[in-house]
Formats: sequence, C-alpha cells, structure tokens
Amino acid sequence: MNERILIIEDDPAMRLGMSHFLSSSGFRIREAETGTEALEILKKERFDIVISDIRLPGTDGLTILKKIRQDYPETGVIIITAFADIRTAIQTIKDGAFDYLAKPFSNEELLLIIERFLKIRDLESELIRLKQTLRGEDSVNKLIGVSPAMQELFDRIEAIARTDVPVLIQGESGTGKELVANEIHMRSLRRNGPYIKINCAAIPENLFESELFGHEKGAFTGATETKKGKFELASGGTIFFDEIGDMPLHLQPKLLRVLEEHTITRLGGRESIQVDVRCIYATSKNLKELVKEGKFREDLYYRINVVPINILPLRKRKEDIPRLIEHFLEHFKTKYSKPEVVISPSAYEVLLSYDYPGNVRELKHAIERAVLLSKDGVINIEDLPEEFIPEERLQERCLSTGLSLQDCLNSFEKKLIMNALKESGGKKIEAAKRLGISRKVLWKRLKEYGINLS
Repeated sequence: MNERILIIEDDPAMRLGMSHFLSSSGFRIREAETGTEALEILKKERFDIVISDIRLPGTDGLTILKKIRQDYPETGVIIITAFADIRTAIQTIKDGAFDYLAKPFSNEELLLIIERFLKIRDLESELIRLKQTLRGEDSVNKLIGVSPAMQELFDRIEAIARTDVPVLIQGESGTGKELVANEIHMRSLRRNGPYIKINCAAIPENLFESELFGHEKGAFTGATETKKGKFELASGGTIFFDEIGDMPLHLQPKLLRVLEEHTITRLGGRESIQVDVRCIYATSKNLKELVKEGKFREDLYYRINVVPINILPLRKRKEDIPRLIEHFLEHFKTKYSKPEVVISPSAYEVLLSYDYPGNVRELKHAIERAVLLSKDGVINIEDLPEEFIPEERLQERCLSTGLSLQDCLNSFEKKLIMNALKESGGKKIEAAKRLGISRKVLWKRLKEYGINLS
C-alpha cells in the first residue's frame, strides 16, 4: 500500500495515535501541527488523502479544504470535528470534503472512511479509462505489443506512473511516444487533474513564452485581456511537452527555473504564482547531440532526463507487427462497415516483411487505406501503398498491366526514395545524398508523392 496521507491535528496525542495506527496499516504518513505548516507541506508534496481538524492554530481546516479543492482536486479530504461543530462539518461536505468524523472516534471508523474513499477513487479512474477506451479514435490509439521491448516498456510505465518523477520519452517519429505519455498520466495520481499537451515544434517562437506562462492585460500589443498559461491551467495535473528538442534555446532557462522553483510569472506581471505540475517530455531528436551542438541546455537535459524511456522502432520488434495488424484491421473494418474484409496471404507477407520507416503510424495508415480500397472482401498487395510493394512486383506490374512509362518511373522513384529514407533513419539530408539529388529536389518529390514521415 503506497497511499500517502497528511494528518493535520494540533492535539499531539491524537495526531500521534492516528499516525501510528495508519502507518501500521500500510500507509505513508506525514504530520502537521498547524494549518500554516500543512499548506507549506502541500506546496512540496502530493497526498492521496488529507485528514484535518476544523479548528487549528493559524489557518483553519475550512481554508485548507478550499485550497485543496482548488489546487489539488484529486486529493481526498476528511474533516475531524467536535460534536458541537457538526453543522459546520456537514457544510464541508457540500464544499468538497469526502466525509467527516466527530470526536471521539475509533481507529476502525477512520480506516473505514479511508478505504471507502480509495475504493470510490479507483472506480472513478476505471470509469474514465473505460470511457476513453470506448471512444472511437482512443480505442485505436493504444499501446500494443508482445515483444520483450514492449513488455519492458509496460513494466517501466507501471513503475513510474504513480510518482511525480520527470520522464523523457525518446523514439523515432510514429513509434507512439504520445501514447506512452497518455498512459503514464492515466495511471498516475493526477489522472483526474488536467492533462495539457504542448507541441514545441508547432508554436511560433514569439508566442512560446505567453503560451507557457500566460500574460497580463497590456503586456504586449494585442494582449487585450489577462490570459493564463499552460502551467497555470495544468496545475494539479500533467503537461506533456512533445518534441522538447525544438524548444527555443532562449526559453530553456525559464523552463528550468519553473521546474526547480515550481513558480511562474506571467508576461507583464510581477506576482509569482505557485504551480503544481508533473512534466513528461518526448523527442525524436538526439538531445545529447543537441547539447554538444549548443542547441539544448545541458542543465535542462539532466533535469528532464530523470527516467528515460526509449521506444524501439517497429523494424526492431517485428514480433509486434501481427498483433498491430489484427488490432488496426478490426478497428477499420468496424469504422468503415466492412466486417468481411480479410488480408490475402501475399499482402500479409508484404506487411510482415516491410521495415516501416514511419513506424506504427505508417502501419496504421496502410491498413486503413487497404480496408477502404479492398474489393470483394479481400486486401491484396495492390491495395497497399506503393512503397510496400517489392521491386519485383513493381516490375511485373509495369510489364503486365500496360502502365505508362511515366507511371512506372514514378513508382520506381518513389520506391527508391522510401528505401533511402529507411536506410538513413528518416534523415532527409542524408537520404538526398544517397540518392544523388539536392535536398530541394527531395523535398519536392516528397510533396509530389505524398510521403510524410513527420
């Protein structure tokens, strides 16, 4: 049992008694004698449950309850009250407390309420997970794999999800980095809190700071009203920084300061605002190389790379391909009302042997296209994208189907480009060198053939 409980009680004997009993019951306990002390602890640590007396020196239990409901909504609050304050205790239930106990009470009564809260919380979390699974696109976008690498990934997620440790997810484009981040959040103690995603490669550099930290009215031209940034909006929850390697260099010290101090200041503002956010990061770039090149701060790299998760490309875990094919096929058969569709042996063999430079995303799109184009309930090789088709089949098709010379040349050129991209690990400059063409020509061909590996 890893649940953490904060006990706020100014009576030493009562506080010690509850602490000893709950510790022996398997809970991790932290104590506070005053409300002021408790609020300082809550700024630095997270708890599953707070047990607080209503009457406390300094900050009282009602103020603590309001603070927790506002900043830490996933934390349950149990109020302790004297019999004369029962009416006030009932009001705390309306204000968001889970339950209350009137003095005197037994340890068994306290444990019963705690267990009831944890059971209800777990049921609510399971309901959220089931709702997400039942949504159309969410049901198709989930982590699937039987390979040792994927089993190790699942174990790593399970080990870190319920902590607040920073996580850096690394892997090629299309491997499922965002899915890993989603899974970590959904299994975390923050799963009922906000979950905000930021694509660092998609935000214009001049808007980045405002997006992260917010701004005050009049902070710059066009700032007609005060706006909260992502950190404020995500307080009590999680922020997922996708493609963290693309964060502007001049903003990296500011991000580092927020991660260390847990406070932000809006653009144009002077007030420091406390934030409580767990951060997950992902990148398809080699951050170590970026550090060497002076494009990524070394201190920020070590701050975010506390627990690394590396996702292998699909070509290095081919035992996962059959399960993924089955999963995507069933989804798209249902989505497009084609329940009878099957994959021909020759097409299945091609799907198994292809190297997937675009990884799981490329396989998903290939199956979707194949289901849509399939005739008479069968997916054939011709229903797959051209880059999947072996060269000998391309030659055979050109010679036997009466395709024009240009169509044949286009097919072979597209195939060569895909091979070069695969051999270069998706690096377009290197692929252009292998093909003996300029980077500009390669970009033009990628656009013409609709090749998108991002």
